[in-house]
Amino acid sequence: MPEMETQLKFMLNYDLMETSRNTNEWLGATARAMASYPAFAMTMNPMLQLTAAWGEVTERTFARMVAKPDWGIRSIVGPDGQDHIVDVNTVVERPFGNLVQFFVRRREPMKRKVLLVAPMSGHYATLLRSTVSSLLPDCDVFVTDWHNARDIPVSAGKFDIEDYTLYLVDFMRHLGPDTHVIAVCQPVPLTLAATAYLAAEDPKAQPRSLTLIGGPVDPDAAATDVTDFGRRVTMGQLEQTAIQRVGFKYKGAGRMVYPGLLQLQSFISMNAERHSKAFSEQIMRAARGESRDNDAHNRFYDEYLAVMDMTAEFYLSTVDRIFKKREIATNSFVVAGKQVDFGAITDVAVKIVEGANDDISAPGQCLAALDLLTNLPDSKKASHLEPGAGHYGIFAGKSWRLNIRPLVLSFIDANSSSPKQERPKAEIKLASA
Repeated sequence: MPEMETQLKFMLNYDLMETSRNTNEWLGATARAMASYPAFAMTMNPMLQLTAAWGEVTERTFARMVAKPDWGIRSIVGPDGQDHIVDVNTVVERPFGNLVQFFVRRREPMKRKVLLVAPMSGHYATLLRSTVSSLLPDCDVFVTDWHNARDIPVSAGKFDIEDYTLYLVDFMRHLGPDTHVIAVCQPVPLTLAATAYLAAEDPKAQPRSLTLIGGPVDPDAAATDVTDFGRRVTMGQLEQTAIQRVGFKYKGAGRMVYPGLLQLQSFISMNAERHSKAFSEQIMRAARGESRDNDAHNRFYDEYLAVMDMTAEFYLSTVDRIFKKREIATNSFVVAGKQVDFGAITDVAVKIVEGANDDISAPGQCLAALDLLTNLPDSKKASHLEPGAGHYGIFAGKSWRLNIRPLVLSFIDANSSSPKQERPKAEIKLASA
């Protein structure tokens, strides 16, 4: 009976949050509609315009929290100067995430084949939209498209960091050894683990290169608010305060998750004053008729507010095994009963990218990966510290576009040939002669 009461409490908490969100969306829609009646136009009361503007911004804000953003990549200009339509095709379909390809019509396969590993840290893979757009003209791009845990039935089973790693192993196997992997933020340590797993179990399926961008390989290498939180809170406290059961509204009813709405509350509280100012200014712009569907505010917050639930086991195992026990940093990570040895990586070129002003994964946390690769030649190791760049800037901002992207493409080109490439027959005959 006590266990049932606890489970019911977790589910009621989830439904209470969704009810609050739904109510605020309804209030915004109501205020916008009522204050926009043509009959009120003759009153010349500025409060009506402000009320309608508040309603417009509020309705959009709370509606975005449960909507999955669209990739919005319709076409690109090819080397022939013509527009090429882009299709997002599912290549590998799995319960917790798919491998998708951004297929460019009427274009021959590119020399560069890139697997972009998106974070599962509260936002959808569309957070990497600008990263995909910048790579697409020069690469065949594949992305890990993780699903919202609230929409996955309990019958699909669990999904923790070991399952995540095995998903990456399967995706890499499917794409083949001529793949170049770029991992952004949260999946960096697990991408490294997946590569080491392949190095031991299926060496021929290893990718050509890994580019690891701003991820917590060793959280203790440089302290941030995220690492401090990981040390301070106990796993029992975390399970009681952060974990809830999906309510009856979604297919995943009953699944234990770390809710996206709860994550969003944490995101906003970190910079509450800045967000409050941004929304106040947007309301005033809407009142003056200056807001647009795709203005700077809406472009940013349509993505920022669109959050997804993570499975409880994935979230808890990430905190416990990556941040607290530091299993990746100490080379003691176990996947499916097999210990992963990073020393098994001997052929895959690895490049580290960090931002000097990154307050999520501070400089040094990602660089620690190179120390784990004890059997990888120095000639296959590279690193770059981007001056003045924050966390977002190193994969999607100005720093990425102007400096980091060209470096990554050059690194890919330098490591595109097979490390054990066979000599052409003509060359062999000439040598024997």
